[in-house]
Amino acid sequence: MSDSKITVVIPHLNQHDMLARCLASLQDGTRQADEVIVVDNGSAEMPHAVCDTYGATLLREETPGPGPARNFGVANSSNDILAFIDADCLADPLWLEAAHDAMSDPAAQILGGDVRIALVDPARITVLEAYESIYAYRMDKYIAKEGFTGTGNLVVRRPVLEAVGPFAGLSVAEDKDWGQRATAMGYEIRYVAGMKAYHPARETFSQLRAKWDRHIAHEFVERRGGLRSKVIWLAKTGALLVSPLAEIPKILFSDRIAGAGSGIKAWIGLVAIRSYRAGVMAKLSLTRDPGALSGRWNRPKA
Repeated sequence: MSDSKITVVIPHLNQHDMLARCLASLQDGTRQADEVIVVDNGSAEMPHAVCDTYGATLLREETPGPGPARNFGVANSSNDILAFIDADCLADPLWLEAAHDAMSDPAAQILGGDVRIALVDPARITVLEAYESIYAYRMDKYIAKEGFTGTGNLVVRRPVLEAVGPFAGLSVAEDKDWGQRATAMGYEIRYVAGMKAYHPARETFSQLRAKWDRHIAHEFVERRGGLRSKVIWLAKTGALLVSPLAEIPKILFSDRIAGAGSGIKAWIGLVAIRSYRAGVMAKLSLTRDPGALSGRWNRPKA
């Protein structure tokens, strides 16, 4: 497998500067991509100049959503190993080398990597950066416990992708949907710690709330049912309110942040977002209408 070629597919929507940083990080890698395809998903202005600068192929997919954008990129790609990263992410210099090494094992089918927070200023970490450093993008846990990994740091063999089928659109959480379809078919997702990508923390709590609106709405639709489902939903709502106390040791001993100040900020963020989540879930238990959350949960995200 030493001569296996890799295509990197990147969905993009109105993030020209971030896309440039992403492509630059790929170019700085110890292992170069054999093909890079950027699929624009409806930007006000196509990123022609950015893609030309870094030698990336630029395509356009009109169907909203990163899933359809990835599908179109795959359909126009040439190689047997497909690597996916998001336009707002940075690839670690060893990202593709780690992926290539892992795929040298013929039994490797699907890889999920470590997603860390890209700190703007490590000396002045924000509350959201501290919180998301510990609690966001925990692909190791998603793979081990839920049978999926994020599509923003995913590597897969083409025959496996073709067997599992395309990524879904905006009606579901497309990374969870695709990964769980794959594991249900018997495919193994391997966690590769050295396959690191860096994602910026959200800048405001409103952005984080919008993310949870989407996830809670998806989960509510999946769990909608009879009395048992309602009881489980209410129990989870109550547990969220008290859970930050149980998380203190995890924060204290986390290797994903440094210093007591960062730990305090992480806990403040945890209390704020879990209180919000509990409130949204309580509202849903009364309204039974996921569309009543905010109207933001089904908007395109690429």
